[in-house]
Amino acid sequence: MNNFSFFNPVQIHFGKQQIAKLAQIIPPHARVLLTYGGGFIKNNGIYEQVTNALAHHEIYEFGGIESNPQYDTLIKARDLAREKEITFLLAVGGGSVIDGTKFIAASIKQPNDPWDILAKNEKINSVVPFGSVLTLPATGSEMNSFSVITRGEEKLGFGGDPRLFPKFSILDPEVTYSLPEKQLGNGIVDAFIHVLEQYLTNDINTPLQDRFAEGILLTLIDEAPKVIELKDDYDSRANFMWAATNALNGLIGAGTVHDWATHMIGHELTALHGIDHARTLALVLPSLLRFQKDHKNQKLLQYAHNVWGIKASTPEETIENAITATEDFFNSVGVPTRLKAYNIGEAEIEKIVAAVSKHHPYGLSEHRNLKSQEIQSILKAAI
Repeated sequence: MNNFSFFNPVQIHFGKQQIAKLAQIIPPHARVLLTYGGGFIKNNGIYEQVTNALAHHEIYEFGGIESNPQYDTLIKARDLAREKEITFLLAVGGGSVIDGTKFIAASIKQPNDPWDILAKNEKINSVVPFGSVLTLPATGSEMNSFSVITRGEEKLGFGGDPRLFPKFSILDPEVTYSLPEKQLGNGIVDAFIHVLEQYLTNDINTPLQDRFAEGILLTLIDEAPKVIELKDDYDSRANFMWAATNALNGLIGAGTVHDWATHMIGHELTALHGIDHARTLALVLPSLLRFQKDHKNQKLLQYAHNVWGIKASTPEETIENAITATEDFFNSVGVPTRLKAYNIGEAEIEKIVAAVSKHHPYGLSEHRNLKSQEIQSILKAAI
């Protein structure tokens, strides 16, 4: 196991009717900016629950944060926060709204060009405190300090600063009842691949982290059919929500080796073709695992045995069957695993590869062995 420092200060309020706690957990004299996405929360009762809970607070609103939060939109929110002298931010939405709110919180008091936080990893001056009400389980942003922001064809991440953890996150599984099937499928796949990026790497004797990871994967596999088919089943939604949060709150990745190549390639598919983040991951992962099967051999066999219960006649067949089972799982929740589903063929691959290489010139994966030629081979195999 590698050396590590683990810190996670986020207070989680999990379960039914937890939104009402906002009245007690946001400081009473705070000037609150409520951030959200396209207004979906106004149709399913969440907005009403939040505003009722904050009836005695001074509240301002900023809606319209995109599913891949756009820098220019977030700067408008930053400007409003400055104008209204906001002292607390409340993100009500999925990972994109929470990601965007992290950037708003970091940019309000930033004296220089806030783009430098993303493009130049400029040190953050201060962070306005914020919390979240999670409406879509997927990214784990509600319990980590990381964020991804888009500007044109640039999709850049930032984070790691302990001030970028939410002060609290409210997780009420009932708010997921109104989600469309597509978003549920995206969330399941996103969480699943978050785990694999921290688990399907070098074996450095981390049995506890591996068992935590396998437990999350097995939970997602078991609960996924119920999440998709049963529209208001509290138990399956609760297990899904908590699994997605634990997939990327730092615990299973502490002391382990990480990959994240699937994410880095996927980000460019989103930036260039507008494909949902989770769906880009499902497009990349299977062919990437096949390409990397020699490097990941031991963990792929462990994954096959412990997660899928597969033990074929040869190690090669075992690994292939596990990758196929993973593809089948993604497809079962409505998430395609082939580029042709989005009309992407060989003609588009060169531009995707160039974008990945521009942002990651030293190579991807835990082995840094994926450069332009290798990424091109992975994407061609994904057509």
